[in-house]
Amino acid sequence: MKIITNSEKETIKFAEKFSRSLKGGEVLALFGDLGSGKTAFTKGLARGLGVKNIITSPTFVLMKNYKTSAQAPIKTLTHIDAYRLKSGEDLEAIGAMEFFNDKKCITAIEWADNIKSIIPKNAIKIYFQIGENNKRQIEIKKPPVALR
Repeated sequence: MKIITNSEKETIKFAEKFSRSLKGGEVLALFGDLGSGKTAFTKGLARGLGVKNIITSPTFVLMKNYKTSAQAPIKTLTHIDAYRLKSGEDLEAIGAMEFFNDKKCITAIEWADNIKSIIPKNAIKIYFQIGENNKRQIEIKKPPVALR
């Protein structure tokens, strides 16, 4: 699925709607250049899941967990920023793997290209590109059903 958004506000609204399709246990691997919409998407995802906190990229702490008020089984949004990481082992060292595929959690990973080696095969890959006039192209690639 591909979508074009015209502003940060539209990106947030799209992600808010997208969050309603999640069941729990999904890992969202976010790919894209600086300023391409990854954090805006995560803000919308959080809003859609009922997170009350202000969402910022956890660049220096690497990972933040937020309680949701979303539909029952999803209780936590785990937001990971892999910008400063050189490998998946760095993320394993802080215990992030325990959130992957946890049915009570949605995990969103910004800069997923830095930790490709540990991204689960069943992750939903979301690609962000900056287009003309600051438009954002968002492409969502879900894994084949057999891998889910």
